[in-house]
Amino acid sequence: MTYEFDKIVTILGPTAAGKTELSLKIAEKYRAEIISADSMQIYKEMDIGTAKTSKEILNRVKHHQIDIIKADQDYSVADYQKDVDPIIEDIFKIGKLPLLVGGTGLYINAVLKGFTLPKMKPDEVLRRKLRQKAEEKGNEYIHDKLKKIDPKLADKLHTNDLRRVIRGIEIYKLTGHTKTYYKEKQKKSPPRYRSIKIGLTRNRKQLYDKINKRVDLMIKEGLIKEAKYIYNKYDLDKKSTARQAIGYKELFNYFEGQYELNEAIRLIKRNTRRYAKRQLSFFKRDKTIKWYNLSKLKNNELFQKVYCYLQKNL
Repeated sequence: MTYEFDKIVTILGPTAAGKTELSLKIAEKYRAEIISADSMQIYKEMDIGTAKTSKEILNRVKHHQIDIIKADQDYSVADYQKDVDPIIEDIFKIGKLPLLVGGTGLYINAVLKGFTLPKMKPDEVLRRKLRQKAEEKGNEYIHDKLKKIDPKLADKLHTNDLRRVIRGIEIYKLTGHTKTYYKEKQKKSPPRYRSIKIGLTRNRKQLYDKINKRVDLMIKEGLIKEAKYIYNKYDLDKKSTARQAIGYKELFNYFEGQYELNEAIRLIKRNTRRYAKRQLSFFKRDKTIKWYNLSKLKNNELFQKVYCYLQKNL
């Protein structure tokens, strides 16, 4: 069976780059359905801090992978791939265009390139043991353990990134192979879908200004109240993904008296800027992305340029 479309279009880039506005224009032009590739917009009730699209727009253009789990539930990259594959197939079947939109590079790669880590249950005993050792002997002791097992991964992870360091050790203990081994295996795998990748960026000053203003707007729109609701409703483990969400973790720490509100807001802005920088570094490694710098384009120019590019390549 042949479908009207046989490629996925992906709109990616750092937070606050302008992905949402462009994706809506493309969706309406091509009768596309949007699949969110945002690891925080999957959570119900976490709306303001994750910059979710308004209910009005969600009703206008069909979106997938938004509001699918509660804040205290686990959700992995493998879960995302498993859930998105049938969505893509269904969109193709009805003659529409699958439009993958977001800034979570691991989600995007899992769909387009594949996710090679085998399915495994967390080893909570091992995790507890390693966390206890970290408390007794310091994070560097655990980091050194990873360095002996998977030196390439250890070089990429900060000593204090204990969760990922422990995860690297756990993968080796459970599978007999390192995370680096699986990443190399993934690179050699053929693409799972034919795709067109559109990357959006801005010059650093403009991007950081937009991030700072967006955080101020989130506060004005009620982020503190929303975070307090999540904090009171769910008994979130310190290591849970939702608890680590930028905009929430800083306010949770404020609620617990670790610092004042002004400091929490400053940290939200700083951590969001740092996250945007990491996103760009991640995506820049992919040479198949067609990049557009919004700092060099007027509002109406971006869509026209992207539309012309899609017309030639779809």
